[in-house]
Amino acid sequence: HMHDLKIQEKDELSWKKLKAEGLDEDGEKEAKLRRNLNVIMTKYGMNGKKDSQLVDTNYIKDGTESDTLDDPRLEKLWSKAKTSGKFSDEELDKLWREFKHHKEKIREYNILLETVSRTEDVHKNVINPSEENLVKEEILHNKHRELKDKLRSINQGFERLRKVSHQGYDTTSEFEEPRVIDLWDMAKSANFTEKELESFREELKHFEAKIEKHHHYQKQLEISHQKLKHVEGTGDKDHLNRNKEKYAMLEEKTKELGYKVKKHLQDLSSRISQGLQHNEL
Repeated sequence: HMHDLKIQEKDELSWKKLKAEGLDEDGEKEAKLRRNLNVIMTKYGMNGKKDSQLVDTNYIKDGTESDTLDDPRLEKLWSKAKTSGKFSDEELDKLWREFKHHKEKIREYNILLETVSRTEDVHKNVINPSEENLVKEEILHNKHRELKDKLRSINQGFERLRKVSHQGYDTTSEFEEPRVIDLWDMAKSANFTEKELESFREELKHFEAKIEKHHHYQKQLEISHQKLKHVEGTGDKDHLNRNKEKYAMLEEKTKELGYKVKKHLQDLSSRISQGLQHNEL
């Protein structure tokens, strides 16, 4: 069944690329992946109760389900924040983005946990200490470290959400974007010198600007898409071609920015991860 899992991994990789480019907006492809994984696991009798529950929570049929936070603690915090009167509408939007980001982190952690425990089960059944197995052990070791980092980030993120929900937004807060706030919180607990931390903070400001720019282009792309649909209905050829060109240009730019954001995020995360490991030595 390694073959099936390999295909699944390949599909997941290409989905991750699409997602980074903002091309799986409705979660259609992701839902399909989850269903495939479920089929594979059922086929090999690998789906205990835990898996079916996991697949259910990740399966988004329509827009309504994606509005739940899948976690009673988060739901409670969110409703507290919503009714507290401490937030303007704009701040509530921002806070909701943070909550959704946190939910996504938990989901990614669960998927990684599944993968690791499946790999371990397969690994346990192989006894000969071949080179390939040593490689697998190294991979598992890295995955465990990644799990540890993700869990730490989830705990810190939850603490932050708790604090913000109770106290409102701190006006002196440096960063707005959930991913950047995460990185900054983790950086502060990593083993960086003052100077390293300072330069990291500067880099995070650039990163946040890059994300803003990406958001801006995503919005423009959406507007351009609406316009294109409208023009298609009018039958005006010249106008249509001009709009098509503009849409293609925006799409290209949005993809490119999405890729840059993803790449930058990976670089920053791995630097923090090294700093955190250093702490543990």
